[in-house]
Amino acid sequence: MAISDRKKDVIISGGENVSSIEVEDAVFGHPEVNEVAVIGVPDEKWGELVMALVVKSPGSTLTEDELIAYVKTKLAGYKCPKRIEFRSELARTATGKLQKFKLREPYWVGHTRQVN
Repeated sequence: MAISDRKKDVIISGGENVSSIEVEDAVFGHPEVNEVAVIGVPDEKWGELVMALVVKSPGSTLTEDELIAYVKTKLAGYKCPKRIEFRSELARTATGKLQKFKLREPYWVGHTRQVN
């Protein structure tokens, strides 16, 4: 079975294509992760960096370093999130679908990438 992603959800970091779905699956595999969305954020050197927006399980003490170390055991280094941002919730539509364009938008203000 092949994993496919919408073209706009593929992160291009250092010339490598990174599927946000593949990274989300790896992050979600951690037992203290309730929800995750993976986006590309601007970076001068690499073009985009892989960033995970994470809602932790109630009572979790998970840190950014611990989660990155966990994901590094699951994916190639260039696919691993370089940044983790913990949130209380993720932007969703009325039907519950993640709104990645809304999650990406604040990071791309003033940059050339289209976030829709």
